[in-house]
Amino acid sequence: MDAQPDMIAARSQRLLRLLGPKSIAVIGGKEASRVVFQCQKLGFEGPIWPISHSREEIHGLPCFKNLQDLPEAPDATFIAIPREPTIEAVRTLREMGAGGAICYASGFSESGEDGGTLQTSLVDAAGDMPIIGPNCYGALNMLERAALWPDVHGGTPCEKGVAILTQSGNMGINFTMQQRAMPLAYLLSLGNQAAISVNDCLEALLEDPRVTAIGLHIEGVDDIARFSRNAMVALERGVPIVAFKTGRSEKGAQATVSHTSTLSGSDKLYDALFERYGIARVHSVPAFIETLKLLSLFGSLPGNAIASLSCSGGEASLMADRAEEHGLVFPDLEEGHAERVRETLNEFVNIANPLDYHTFIWGYRDKVRATFSAMLSGKFDLTLLVLDFPHTEDRNDEEWIMTLEEFIAASKENDARAAVLATLPENFPVETARWLMEQGVLSFCGVEEAMTAIAAAAFIGSCQAARATQPLAATTALEGKPRTLDEWRSKLLLKAADVVVPNGKRVSAKNAAEAATAIGYPVVVKAVSDSLAHKSEAGAVVLNLKSDAEVAAAAERLSKIAPDLLVEGMVDDGVAELLIGLSRDEQFGLHVVVGAGGTMVELLRDTKIILLPASRDEIADAVMSLRCYPLLEGWRGKPEADTDGVIDTVMKVCRFAATHASSLAELDINPLIVRPKGKGAIAADALISLVEGE
Repeated sequence: MDAQPDMIAARSQRLLRLLGPKSIAVIGGKEASRVVFQCQKLGFEGPIWPISHSREEIHGLPCFKNLQDLPEAPDATFIAIPREPTIEAVRTLREMGAGGAICYASGFSESGEDGGTLQTSLVDAAGDMPIIGPNCYGALNMLERAALWPDVHGGTPCEKGVAILTQSGNMGINFTMQQRAMPLAYLLSLGNQAAISVNDCLEALLEDPRVTAIGLHIEGVDDIARFSRNAMVALERGVPIVAFKTGRSEKGAQATVSHTSTLSGSDKLYDALFERYGIARVHSVPAFIETLKLLSLFGSLPGNAIASLSCSGGEASLMADRAEEHGLVFPDLEEGHAERVRETLNEFVNIANPLDYHTFIWGYRDKVRATFSAMLSGKFDLTLLVLDFPHTEDRNDEEWIMTLEEFIAASKENDARAAVLATLPENFPVETARWLMEQGVLSFCGVEEAMTAIAAAAFIGSCQAARATQPLAATTALEGKPRTLDEWRSKLLLKAADVVVPNGKRVSAKNAAEAATAIGYPVVVKAVSDSLAHKSEAGAVVLNLKSDAEVAAAAERLSKIAPDLLVEGMVDDGVAELLIGLSRDEQFGLHVVVGAGGTMVELLRDTKIILLPASRDEIADAVMSLRCYPLLEGWRGKPEADTDGVIDTVMKVCRFAATHASSLAELDINPLIVRPKGKGAIAADALISLVEGE
């Protein structure tokens, strides 16, 4: 059941008290001492209270012997003592009315059954007081200069910026050490997430208007339905989210009885989740940082139209190639725009986008400004200046700085989003990058990372413009052991759900010809058994039979595979073959897979996952995104297929999933034969796995 908004708000405020403390207590030895040092180094303005039985002072601060000796309940406490005393300290803090705690100690659920029992005791001791960890590094808040962090870090104070959630302390350190001028507001290392999860942190951070973007470095999230609701809030409030999810293996895709199970795995489901709710996924640390940096400065982008300036044809070609591979476009300059640019350059320059302005104007402040301003007047979604900086011992970057000054001025003059891109990260001095960001111009370190970031920002922009309309359904567990039904029984269930299936009869071999005559030729004859998942591979289906003799011969052979046979009318006007499947995941529950069907389904792997519940528009978008979709539009003289019939069938399958949510394990329609426009689509073969009793 969804938490009420006031409950969510109260929970978020409790966590924000911990993350943005006015007072800090530390318990422990070396790690606690480092927390004191880091807070003092940042200039934390509130009181810091060390607690130690063996020391009189830590970094010039007098130590208290016990928590009860503190002048008041602390907003945040960093606990770096063994696991059993940690539990008692948390209980005492809760009784005092403290804001919350960072639990540094390991040896909890990550260490086995005994540790799991201790973690349960820790959560019980905390009650509704938020605790981060255990087995975590802690939290950095550069807005309040609070470093609940027992190690080095590269964070610097800021007034607004990016929040990063990570499940890795070491990766958290690495993120803070970036030399790419990304403004970091929060860094939270969550450890075991015993009481505070990614979802809890999202809800809290979305309440802080100083958070400009949120980065998730995660292996997964604990509650997919709740996460979808939080993602919808982020879209509504215009706070972009970037996911750097690790664990891309297909462990979650167990090859059971259906095609569908081999086509959906846990990582693909996360892709579908992120796509549906406007979360940009990246696959490298540099792309993660560059994307968050862009989003922090500009927010999402309204489109994917970009422009580029450089004084090198090689750089211009590089930009064009990499942009195309990321789905970005360099629009041709409109006539008036092209003329404005042409007036600032000589006759040797080809006026185009990307623009190679050559070196004729290099070093001439007025000429550089004129060209930049003319190009920036085009109102692109983002305009890039390609510029690598010298770093030799005798470097003189005066002309480079002058170039930047004129680019900044031109961007302000035209109210344009502008970025400076160094093709190699090491060719962009961090102090220069920070200065640019302060001036409202983005600094990009690396071409590939820049293109990834721009595409991600454009994707988020499109999702903010057309927000997801509904969150995901809560996962329903199976209520028993499922059993695979044979094709006949599967089709009876589908027919009852208004899915169109062929006219057919279940018969013995001796009655096959009689059934075929009643149905009308041509027909298909199949062996029927709940152990025949893939009949084509087993030779258990014979197509396009046109006489009693052919049916009798086929029936005789197939009866040796299974005693029961299915005789059906042959669909002979199909335009395309698709697959529609339902599969169940422990986290995501039932979800739909739609894609190219037939016997080569695993080879083609042209599929789209649809999470539930789904609207008709979402289903239509999924179908139209398939690589095989041109077949439905009428490929090479074939008639246009009944796409509406496909969408109708998928919607009926979705309703079937909702009806049987507690008992349905799998469903596989393959092939779904799509007929010409106006004639619908027919489930030519089907398999359903249900809990006994359905």
